[in-house]
Amino acid sequence: MSVTSANRLELLQIADAVAREKMIDPSLVIEAMEDSLGKAARSRYGAEYDIRAKIDRKTGDLAMTRYREVVEEVENHFTQLTLADARAIKLDARIGDFLTDSLPPMDFGRIAAQSAKQVIMQKVREAERLRQYEEFKDRVGDIINGIVKRTEYGNVIVDVGRGEAILRRDQLIQREAFRNGDRVRALIRDVRHETRGPQVFLSRTAPEFLAELFKMEVPEIYDGVIEIKAVARDPGSRAKMGVISYDSSIDPVGACVGMRGSRVQAVVAELQGEKIDIIPWNQDPATFLVNALQPAEVSKVVFDDESERIEVVVPDEQLSLAIGRRGQNVRLASQLTGFDIDILTEAQESERRQAEFAERSQLFMDQLNVDEMVAQLLVAEGFITLEEVAYVELDELASIDGFDESTAEELQARARESLEEINAKALETARGLGVEENLIEFEGLSPQMVEALAKDGVTTLEEFARCADWELAGGYTTVEGKRVKDTGLLEKFDMSLAEAQHLIMSARVLLGWVDPSELAKPAEAEAEEDAAAAEETGDEAATPDGDAAEKEV
Repeated sequence: MSVTSANRLELLQIADAVAREKMIDPSLVIEAMEDSLGKAARSRYGAEYDIRAKIDRKTGDLAMTRYREVVEEVENHFTQLTLADARAIKLDARIGDFLTDSLPPMDFGRIAAQSAKQVIMQKVREAERLRQYEEFKDRVGDIINGIVKRTEYGNVIVDVGRGEAILRRDQLIQREAFRNGDRVRALIRDVRHETRGPQVFLSRTAPEFLAELFKMEVPEIYDGVIEIKAVARDPGSRAKMGVISYDSSIDPVGACVGMRGSRVQAVVAELQGEKIDIIPWNQDPATFLVNALQPAEVSKVVFDDESERIEVVVPDEQLSLAIGRRGQNVRLASQLTGFDIDILTEAQESERRQAEFAERSQLFMDQLNVDEMVAQLLVAEGFITLEEVAYVELDELASIDGFDESTAEELQARARESLEEINAKALETARGLGVEENLIEFEGLSPQMVEALAKDGVTTLEEFARCADWELAGGYTTVEGKRVKDTGLLEKFDMSLAEAQHLIMSARVLLGWVDPSELAKPAEAEAEEDAAAAEETGDEAATPDGDAAEKEV
């Protein structure tokens, strides 16, 4: 068909019809037509030419124009010309101007028309995808309703009105199956601008989906009176949700459950029968954990803030209930609190304590040359190491039942003598391993620490300064989603990360690697931040880092 033989308004009518069908701007369709017609013209006259098509937005007139740029030195004779040649055509031509030549109307062949159609469709698809991205990019985290369009390799394609979204197989609840035409409700998990494939990604297994469902069912959550603090899910099986109320007159658990369980049952029905435990959130991690492990009863919680681990002691008959089927209960509680949980029975905990008691008693018996009763008295009073016995206040030792001042002095003398002997052997071993004197004389490292460093190949102050804090104090790394313990070189001496950082920086300052004035500025800034935080919270005292807090429940 000849373009000139068609109604001039036909192109505008086509563009308007396509724009309405695809719900995009008509000008984008016209631009796509111009690009396609220009491409068809270049295939006729030559791909080397810069030929552009222009459609009048009001009349529908089509104009074909060749463009040539005015340059100082011509590199492409098809699209460029010199200034002298340009002024022969146009007297006031300047460098950078474009000269245009109108081309006569032309008939498009079948191949050219097909190519133009492909260009138009490609441009329309790009505009449609951009429109979809702009519409959904700010709706991440919202729940959307859609109709199942088709299923591809287990992934569900959902019609969401003005586009398509994908619900991947791993984001479906177990044993959940959808057929074409079914209505589905899901959370918009991610929106990405892609040239091909899906752009809107949905999820029915995300914890946020559960939270948003409760937000729709519970007006108090929507109004902000009740807040969902944490959610942990085993999709299709069980879920735990921590809630808190900012109004003392409203019970957060009761509000979420609803009259005769109406609110929670509506959410359970949407999640294919997933059991939901609603737990009152508490600022105290130990108390919150006890609530999270329900219905199991907890006897004692030992909380270690530094390692982010919690030991939970339960009665022997409550062990299976606390762990849950296939470890489900403790796993969800761990996800909810953010801590690694170790569950022990009362019998196991008692055996461990007895073993620790016996080990510490034997240490004092061997090093202090005392009988079992004296050693057990020291352990019972909380003494763990020889250093504590050697350098504690004399009155504290003398105050133990059965001890007097002379006994305390004798114990301290024996402890100091034993420590001197141990330190001498440690230094001898360290020097035998090649440790330099600058590391031995470094303040903050005991002879036993130097020995431990030497056994691992750290023999100079320079090598010590190159160590990382976690290499000395230990830490945790995540490998394949699991926390793995990294044992530190000096971890057995109860060295914290802060102490390790201080020792390493002191070594670097001593070696001249770091300017002490540079360390003072961050320290001052940190002190100001701590002071501001203390004022906001009203805390008068700070809790030492790394101490394990034990709470009886």
